Amino acid sequence: MSDCKKYLAELIGTFVLVFIGTGSAVVAGKEIGFLGIALAFGISVLVMVYAIGQISGCHINPAITIAMLANGKIGSKDAAMYIVAQCIGAVIASLVLLAIMTGLAGYDLATNGLGQNGYGVASPGGFPLASGFIAEVVLTFIFLMVVFGATSKKAPAGFAGIAIGLSLAMIHMVGIPITGTSVNPARSLGPALVAGGTALAQLWVFILAPIIGALVAAIVWKYLFEERTAPA
Repeated sequence: MSDCKKYLAELIGTFVLVFIGTGSAVVAGKEIGFLGIALAFGISVLVMVYAIGQISGCHINPAITIAMLANGKIGSKDAAMYIVAQCIGAVIASLVLLAIMTGLAGYDLATNGLGQNGYGVASPGGFPLASGFIAEVVLTFIFLMVVFGATSKKAPAGFAGIAIGLSLAMIHMVGIPITGTSVNPARSLGPALVAGGTALAQLWVFILAPIIGALVAAIVWKYLFEERTAPA
């Protein structure tokens, strides 16, 4: 598979995740609630695993790409280009969502937002910085453990997308009241860049915390769970 196809697949996959996930919150959040938003994020990943997994591996998340790089499952060039493509896809998704929402009478970007992540006054449940940071590290760790396990050689073939998608939905059920749930720097970057203000000022948390959680998962998986070939 050519490199360009892989990078385009990551861009499209991240676009779908961010557009559908944050779109569910902005467009239909009042109707479907936190549970519906959580399922929208989870289902987005589930379907994209089967749509583009055979092309790029369907990372659609810089935290996953960084964890895979740390464990030697992707090269540095591909990792860098994956992250660039993911961020571009996320920003495009937020711009498209904003274009749709500006056509709705009464919508105001500063008031209604774009499904951005936040802590303190920007947290859906009023959780402070420390709570948000810890939650993002732990939730990303859980998510990456599922990703590593579901895609390991001994995992049942063909079921990775289901496990990964359901785990993301599960994580959102807990994380939405705390931070809106990131566990994905690109997912946070898109809405923050477009919305600006507090979302942009707080973006560092949703870049740093998921990366820390992902790297801890990579280390735990590599040294405690990954089977190694015995020397001849």
